[in-house]
Amino acid sequence: MKKLFHLTYAAAALFIFVSCEDALDKFPLDDITEESYFETATQLQLFTNSLYSSLLPDAPFDEQSDLMVANNPANTMLNGTFRTVPSTGGGWTWTSLRKINTCLGNLYRCSDESVRKEYSALCKFFRAWFYFDKIQRFGDVPWIDHELSSDENDVLYKARDSRDYVLARMIEDIDEAIEGLPSAYASGRTFRATSWAALALKARFCLFEGTYRKYHEGDITLWTLPADAQPASYYLQLAADAAEQLIDLGPHKLYSTGHPDYDYQNLFSNYDADAGEFILAIDYDYSFKLFHDASGVALLPVCGRNSPTRGFIDHYLCADGSRYSSKSGWSTRTFADQVAGRDPRLHQTIRIPGYQYTVLSTNRAMFCDMDCTLTGYSLNKYVMTPDNLVMNNIRSSSYNDLPVIRLAEVYLVFAEAKAELGTLSQGDLDKSVNLLRKRAGMPALSLSAANASPDPYLTSEATGYPNVSGPNQGVILEIRRERVVELAFEGLRYADLLRWACGERITKCQQGMYFPGAGEYDWNKDGTPDICLYTGSKPNSKATFIYKIGSDIFLSDGTKGYVHPLHTYSFAFDPERDYLYPVPTNERVLNHLLLQNPGWNDGLDF
Repeated sequence: MKKLFHLTYAAAALFIFVSCEDALDKFPLDDITEESYFETATQLQLFTNSLYSSLLPDAPFDEQSDLMVANNPANTMLNGTFRTVPSTGGGWTWTSLRKINTCLGNLYRCSDESVRKEYSALCKFFRAWFYFDKIQRFGDVPWIDHELSSDENDVLYKARDSRDYVLARMIEDIDEAIEGLPSAYASGRTFRATSWAALALKARFCLFEGTYRKYHEGDITLWTLPADAQPASYYLQLAADAAEQLIDLGPHKLYSTGHPDYDYQNLFSNYDADAGEFILAIDYDYSFKLFHDASGVALLPVCGRNSPTRGFIDHYLCADGSRYSSKSGWSTRTFADQVAGRDPRLHQTIRIPGYQYTVLSTNRAMFCDMDCTLTGYSLNKYVMTPDNLVMNNIRSSSYNDLPVIRLAEVYLVFAEAKAELGTLSQGDLDKSVNLLRKRAGMPALSLSAANASPDPYLTSEATGYPNVSGPNQGVILEIRRERVVELAFEGLRYADLLRWACGERITKCQQGMYFPGAGEYDWNKDGTPDICLYTGSKPNSKATFIYKIGSDIFLSDGTKGYVHPLHTYSFAFDPERDYLYPVPTNERVLNHLLLQNPGWNDGLDF
């Protein structure tokens, strides 16, 4: 009986998540066999290191949604005919799962019980992570919990298991991970999964499932749930309990130096992850030439021009806690007025008038660098300071650590789960959401005030989440606002829209800043215009950016209106189809028991 095992994994070098303090024992690769491997902690660490790189997200600004657009819109944004059933791939990949199950199946070779327990827990952590991605994409998927042999046709060619069954197995796995992973590592770094990371992951995927079942109740995406499936409240309670356990008992705390004007920005620009707030992070390191491109994406026009949308900006409250969307003329305010006096996290996430940055030894006011943005709004989050950035190669020389899970998200999971359950109290808000607002220098969120007067912007069909209702409508909407602001561009937004049954939002709010017409705009009031828009002949202007309306820049109402950067594209979302991905055609040809997800036509009649 042939095992589907690949020893090439075992020869992989340590991945970037290992701290430089960790010892690395070398051994002859030509002596590696399945029988001699999996015997020591070092071997198990080497074998499992690539799971961090293959499963955890590591691309800042990579996710497009209603809050972020880029030069090349993702197919998930365009939908319609841009999304078709692939022949293979499309997320229906199982390599990481095979590696996880291979490790679990060979742990008996290690004689150290404590090592076996730790790496069993680590593999269960990653198996839960793996299946969480599959549940989000496909709904029902086959659950496979062991290293497959080539003659196990009953497993290789079985039907998909219901998401209810898979979630039950994920909870078993993550509970073992919570119990078996170390609570900390000797180095104090945040690049390896701990029991607290497992608890946070449980909170994350249980919130996803609880809200998904609530807001998709009765719709076609839950077509195979058994009659005795767990209700939404079951998962919401698990999410609340896991988050509260971490909040009350965990060692993590919010990063804060008492300076709300820059603490939020520094959390992401500092090159070492804050071990207090970052529960799990990706380690980048200058000395080891381990870089990413976040600063390049924000500062250079050749890196995709990832751009925040006006809908993103409009979610932010005013600095005094009042609603920006309640101000007179709010929807047609130009840039400087739009960003003035807002939640301090706004100017630490995007660049506003007064922002300066030294790029390649050239001083330049970068707050409205229209070469780098499609919407007029330029990114600031994750950008390293000039004295730390490798200035001769901005495009790919950032080495600040990136968050995977941080305590702020756990606070928001806790508050949202309890709000959806109807058990949220003011005390719950004070130990979660209001700690985030306090760090930002923002007034506290009042449960009674939020529910007494839900924000019309957040209830609107055009700008908000109209399917939220009930006595906690107002506070649920405010928690969603807080997720937009606090977790901006951390790779969670698209999943949020899926679980809230708000996929249609990607067809809205894709516009940028407002211009009342042609003319010069001096946004930082230094006497020199920053941008000049014109019709007809090009004017003699000292503006840094001079654009012809209808040629260089497009506005929503012709010669005035919102920047309309992707005017040649049509955004679409089909709620009868697009909440789930399709199963690749080749997989269904090989296994006729794999049913296709609703709405996807692959030409097969089984």
